[in-house]
Formats: sequence, structure tokens, C-alpha cells
Amino acid sequence: MRATQAHIHLNNLRKNIETVRSFVKNDTRICIPVKANAYGHGATRVAIAAIKSGADFLAVASTQEGIELREAGIVAPILSLSLPTPDEIPSIIVHSITPLVFDTEFITQLADASSKMHRTIPVHLKIDTGMGRIGCSCDEACKIAELIASKASLFLEGTCTHFAASDSLDEDDIEYTKLQFKRFMQAIESIKKEGINPGIVHCANSGALLLYPEMHMDMVRPGIIVYGYFPDESSKDKKIHAYLKEKLKKSIDFFPVMELKTQVVTIKRIKKGDSISYGRTWTAEEEVDIATLPIGYADGLLRRLAPGLNVLINGELFPIVGRICMDQCMVNLGTKHNVKLWDQVTVFGPNKEGASAADLAYNAETIPYEITCDINKRVPRIFFE
Repeated sequence: MRATQAHIHLNNLRKNIETVRSFVKNDTRICIPVKANAYGHGATRVAIAAIKSGADFLAVASTQEGIELREAGIVAPILSLSLPTPDEIPSIIVHSITPLVFDTEFITQLADASSKMHRTIPVHLKIDTGMGRIGCSCDEACKIAELIASKASLFLEGTCTHFAASDSLDEDDIEYTKLQFKRFMQAIESIKKEGINPGIVHCANSGALLLYPEMHMDMVRPGIIVYGYFPDESSKDKKIHAYLKEKLKKSIDFFPVMELKTQVVTIKRIKKGDSISYGRTWTAEEEVDIATLPIGYADGLLRRLAPGLNVLINGELFPIVGRICMDQCMVNLGTKHNVKLWDQVTVFGPNKEGASAADLAYNAETIPYEITCDINKRVPRIFFE
């Protein structure tokens, strides 16, 4: 087994889903996104654990991601959050993947194909209320719902939208989220007035789930919180945690599911004036020990994380020095340390002594989603129940 591994703590996933459940009513469905290999955590094992923990739906970003889950024996409803191509229609039907729809031509093609295959396909109507991505306009929603209802081979199982800034407590973003929700509810009412059942109404992502209980509706779609992070945890202020603690009079915690680990493979002493890695960007100011770790940007450890990233070895933090290489990086141990060859190294994870993916994201001016998603498939996932 390779020294560099991603340890996936499924018990933390279960705890996080339990916390999500505590925020919503008993009859509110939960849809767990397992797209992008479950945010890098391993889609199949995470999906199985999520279903066992009470998830009602799974969400993917492509037809192929859905097929992989079906081939693994998963029978739970799978919602595809990205628009499929017409060429993917047969696969959608055969593998019982529920698509988001909003384009009239695609809806007609899907209906014709499912009719020929003697199948009735559930679909979710996607409305763009201000994200500016996919979905029909609010004004078009009723007309498209009528088109779906007119197709005997289609079933309007749900209607949804997506918020652009529900994880922000800035006043302008709060107002924008409320505006999006108002537009969405107006579209839902217009559909109902035509005698059409909009099905499962859903719009709440992680931010809306935590901050706007009135927006939970029939189903919620918690993403990053299920994997252990508040939506704004990589920001300087981390306002959501403080806001909820004040509002609920208790601390709410989510537990990181991924722990990125590696090992020390070399320790060498260098002299004052010696430089480390490409570009000679770091030079020793004194004699020190340098450890080499077999992990680099080809594994998903972003090159821009150094300088600034500290790794945990035997309970102590040590800085990565020099540029992160494709397959390796180097750590300054100083001279007074207890580090030995083959010692375990934690790059990030749930250990409070070390860094989290949110800490790495803050240093890299990104979000924890990118940090975990970037850990690619050449890093083996080791699952802990």
C-alpha cells in the first residue's frame, strides 16, 4: 500500500448527517451530493454509508457518476444535478437516473425515448432564480411544467433551484438569498395554480439549511457540511458557526471526514546556505534536518500551499519548505525533534492539533471543497467505519 493515503472516517459522516437531521423536520427528505467522487471521499462507499444513515436521495453531477453507483448495487434515487446531453438519454432511462430538466427540446426528446422504451421517467424541473447557471427563468417555469405534465412518459417528481450566496451573512447577500427564495416560491405558486403538482420542492444547500429554516421545504441538499465543514469555514471570520452558537445557545460541530496522511521517507541534514526544491525559493539560515514526504501536486496537494503549510508529525507541527513538487515535498524539522524514518504525517484531517482542509483552503485562498476534491484517485482511500 502506498505511503500517501486518504483515510475516510465514515463515522464522522454519520455524525454529520445526524446533525443535519436535527435541523430539519422529520418528514423533510435529505439529498446527499456524492458528485465529484463524493467531494473526493469515494462515491460508492460514501453513498452506501449515507443511505444507511438515512439519506433519501443521492445527487451526482453526471450520468456516468450515476451509472457507477448503479453498477455498485445502489438502488436509492439518484438525482443528476447537471444537464445531460441527448446522447445520454438511453443511459438515463436504463439506469433510472433522475435528470434536472428545463429545456423544452430535451424534455421532448426524453419523453419520446422513454415512451419507446415503455418507461415512465421522474424528472425535476430546475428554475434559475439568480444563480445564472442552468435552469429556466421564473417566467418560463409554469409553461415548462405544463409541457412535462403533458408527457405521459414523464413524471414531475420535483422542482428546485440553487442559491448563489446563502452561506453569507453579509446584508446584501442575505437580501439576495431572500429574493431568490421569493422568486422561487412565486414560480411554485404559478405551477400550482395551473393544477400541476410541483412534486418535491427543494432549494436549501448547506448555507440555507443552517441559516434559513423557512427554506427547507420538502427536501434539503447539504453538501460540504456532510463532509465536515461549515460553508464559510475557510473565511477569516467564520461567521456561521458564531451566529448559530448565539442563536441556538449551543455549539454546532461538523467533523471532517477525510484525513490526508503520508510518511517520512528521507531525513537528511543540510548546511546553512543550502537551498531546497525547484527555483531555490527557500534557503537554510542554519544547519537543519529536512524530511521528504512522498506527496505532491500530482496527488492534489496544491503547489500554492507552500510556503504556509504545516504538517503534523508525532504531535508537532513542521513547515513545508521550498516548492511542492509533482510527487514530493520537503519539511523543515529543525535540529531538535523526535521524527524518525517512516513516521506517520498528517497533512490535514479531523485532528485538532493539525490543519484541516479549511485551514489549507484559507492559506490557498480557496474553499475546502477544492482541497478535498483535488485529492485524486492515485491516492488510495482507506475507509474506517
